[in-house]
Amino acid sequence: MATTIDSHDGSSGDPAFRVEQHGIDFIQESERWASARNIGALWGGTSLNVEYFFYGAILMGFGFTFWTAVTIIIVGNLSYFALGVASLQGPEAGTTAFTISRAAFGTKGSRLVAFFNWITQLGFETEGLILIVGAAIVLSQMAGIHVSNGLKIGFVILAAAIQAVMPYLGHATMVKVLRALIIPFGAIFVVLALYDFKHGTSNFKGFGGGWELWTAGLAFTIALSGLGWTECGNDYTRYLPRETKKSAVVGWIFLGTAVPEIIIMVLGALTFTFLSSSAESAAWNGANPFEALHIQHTMPSWFVAIFMIFAIVQLFAINSMDLYSSGVSLQALGLRLKRYQAVVLDSILACLLTIWAEFQSTFSLYMKEFVGVIIVWIAPWFAIYVVDWLMRKMRYNASELQRTDKGSIYYVGGAGVNWNGVIAFVVGLVGATTAYSKAPPPVNFPFHWMTPISNHYGGACAGNLVKGVCTAGWYGGADFSIWIGVVLAGGLYFILEKIRPHVATQVARQKELEPHL
Repeated sequence: MATTIDSHDGSSGDPAFRVEQHGIDFIQESERWASARNIGALWGGTSLNVEYFFYGAILMGFGFTFWTAVTIIIVGNLSYFALGVASLQGPEAGTTAFTISRAAFGTKGSRLVAFFNWITQLGFETEGLILIVGAAIVLSQMAGIHVSNGLKIGFVILAAAIQAVMPYLGHATMVKVLRALIIPFGAIFVVLALYDFKHGTSNFKGFGGGWELWTAGLAFTIALSGLGWTECGNDYTRYLPRETKKSAVVGWIFLGTAVPEIIIMVLGALTFTFLSSSAESAAWNGANPFEALHIQHTMPSWFVAIFMIFAIVQLFAINSMDLYSSGVSLQALGLRLKRYQAVVLDSILACLLTIWAEFQSTFSLYMKEFVGVIIVWIAPWFAIYVVDWLMRKMRYNASELQRTDKGSIYYVGGAGVNWNGVIAFVVGLVGATTAYSKAPPPVNFPFHWMTPISNHYGGACAGNLVKGVCTAGWYGGADFSIWIGVVLAGGLYFILEKIRPHVATQVARQKELEPHL
């Protein structure tokens, strides 16, 4: 039997600061070294994060008053309960989220949603690299160094190489490092809070916006908080013993995520209230949001420099989570790559995407466009995933999930596709798209006809429609994308399984294989 390392930062099969050999394979009970508190600490290390600071500031850029933004931040971060729920399958199945998805979508059908997740994780990795490079550029400018396009590309390549180290080493290393970052990053945000309380104002007035804009801001927040992480939860809880209490898993994850993120996003919103001149507002919504801290004169330059150095370190840590999950998603796609080989491949792709984004977009616009990609597929996937789990009475056959041949109980039909899951997913995705709002600031959007539900509630073109293209920007209306995606996909999957049951058949076969259950 494997022995457990005394520090509880890994087992003999997954030690810290060694290359993890596990991919999407089953984690034996003897290797389940983690505790719910370990997982909460891992998530806590990612939540004290400068990305959420910028999300709070970007949210203010929608035009909200400070207190309206605070209500959105609090309500939106309650979605971390969803992450807790989407982390409860790992201890039972002993494998990653998109290997478990074989139960709902079929052995082959699950590759569709694994592909969506891989693209999503690449997008998050690119986001982190954009911010890392942005901080490096500002630090160089503060040191009097001219940053040419060539040097900018060099920063991207160097950052992409460095960010691969932790996920290359694996799960135990990430838990140890991210937990260690909690105290220093908590301290730097405490200092930032002192400046915010001194110079910020809760009386900040935006340009308004009705309930339609509030729903758009809420969707933005939910997508980038709890919902946006649900597809990664079981990648880490698979190292928990099977008998771990579900309430402990949900509780520790919520404590490690929602609480610090609410605080950090509120600090970002409060910082915006005193860094909101025309130049600073342009910087928040520009190519490099760190410029807003560089050009301001309220906080001393030494603190800004320290903040950005800390931010770079933390951003590398958060990107390790994305790279780890994208790596196992590649394996779930059926590619014959070891997990650390997938990490190297993803790092190269993220590097190329970041170089493109550096010269073709702004950070704010990139994030607002990216949110749409997140919402329209994760919401329906999450609904189907949870409904399927509940219909199975929260039980899986771990060994059968690892099989990809036709003999697996999860291999549905001749093609290995559970069409109940795939059809419900596509319907939910389309439904979510029809209700997705384009968040301000407005940009040319030729496909406004794709969002008829949202447009019915406040959508408008600021200019003229020329061949379906809004010449002066399209203002999206209310955003119901998450709720429609969840209800349509989850409800339809349940109905289809009652009409043509696959889950019931698989549960019966599982009882034959495991009569002791």
